[in-house]
Amino acid sequence: MEIVIKILQLILSLSILVVVHEFGHFAAAKIFKTRVEKFYLFFNPWFSLFKFNYKGTEYGMGWLPLGGYVKISGMIDESMDKEQMAKPPQPWEFRSKPAWQRLIIMLGGVFMNVVLAIVIYIGILSFYGEEYLPTSEANKYGISVDELAEDMGFRAGDKILAVDGEYVDDFLKIPVTMILNESKTVQVLRDGKEMDVVLPSGSLNKLIKHKSPIFISVRFPFIADRFSKNSVAEEAGIEVGDSVIGMNQMYLKYFTEFRNEIQKHKNEDVTIIVKRENDTLRYAMQLDSTGLIGVFPQGDLNNFFVFNKKTYSFGEAIPAGFNRTWKGIDNYLKQLKLMFSPEVKAYEGVGGFGMIASIFPPEWHWQSFWRLTAFLSIMLAILNVLPIPALDGGHVMFLLYEIIARRKPSDKFLEYAQVVGMVLLFSLLIYANGMDVVRYFFPD
Repeated sequence: MEIVIKILQLILSLSILVVVHEFGHFAAAKIFKTRVEKFYLFFNPWFSLFKFNYKGTEYGMGWLPLGGYVKISGMIDESMDKEQMAKPPQPWEFRSKPAWQRLIIMLGGVFMNVVLAIVIYIGILSFYGEEYLPTSEANKYGISVDELAEDMGFRAGDKILAVDGEYVDDFLKIPVTMILNESKTVQVLRDGKEMDVVLPSGSLNKLIKHKSPIFISVRFPFIADRFSKNSVAEEAGIEVGDSVIGMNQMYLKYFTEFRNEIQKHKNEDVTIIVKRENDTLRYAMQLDSTGLIGVFPQGDLNNFFVFNKKTYSFGEAIPAGFNRTWKGIDNYLKQLKLMFSPEVKAYEGVGGFGMIASIFPPEWHWQSFWRLTAFLSIMLAILNVLPIPALDGGHVMFLLYEIIARRKPSDKFLEYAQVVGMVLLFSLLIYANGMDVVRYFFPD
């Protein structure tokens, strides 16, 4: 069911993005009295799920959910309508309009995706506000680390001070900050002493490909919240509200440390140490092959940490929404730069629709959905403006050449460029989704 929810969120998000993007082209074309023959959500090779005509434009939905398109009269696009292009130009056609008008039409989709991101961020900030865990609060008990973090030099209990000398206020942004800035060192407080964790070569590449983005996380005390069915801990006498503080002769104050240690004692007899009010109690129990005692910890981080919360009026959310969009654009441009970094090798982490679907939460959460849709809208805008034939950026590149050189490329050249661009895009699409398949069947 979780997979279905992720897929439904992806389809809805992409549908919104495609309609808004194509509407940008459509609206700009209409402003300059350019005929739009078709407006489609999804592609419709061979047949459409439905279609209808209104004021000379065919609106419809295709069956292949890989995007969408508008077909503008007199424009060399993915339709490759050579028959129409062989006829004399008509006043309502794209090719008959001045270069500056054609440029605006081509940039209309990108413009609308940026506007959509701004609108979404304004809505999120004014409706939900902003909440994050400050690094200073996350440091209260020190950090928890996984194997990758240990390989990079971090240790459980470290307190993050800075990344390359710069303090990161939002704890959850530390990993992405390390990647985008291609960080070399992280400053930590360990056993009361400040020190540099020097990241080994290839660390950031491993972080990009990591199965879980939470390679460092918070530690918190292990307080029993409820029990699983047939819990050996409950049978032994542990109660809700008890603080689990150790096992056998080992002091284990935090949940993650306890969880990692008890997995080493499967099918063994152990003694669990708990704190109940002012009493320290010990309970003997036998573990089965799972190595679990059947206790769920209190998982609400609000019980252990103070989150920074900020509310926005609608007026305050407007400039904040613009600022959030600009930061999103800047961050995504940095991500594209990492594709060519010999150290990070971000291209090895490229994925297709499967990877995009995986970033959506397993349950329907509107705040997360809109935040991810805003991010994808920024991503779509930037990718579409890249100077690659068959993308909006390819058309923009040739239009800028025409404006500067005062000479239009021939239709034959544009046709060949369109074919090359489409081959390139389909190759990238196959590669990206192929990487999803490889990761699924060969996760390591």
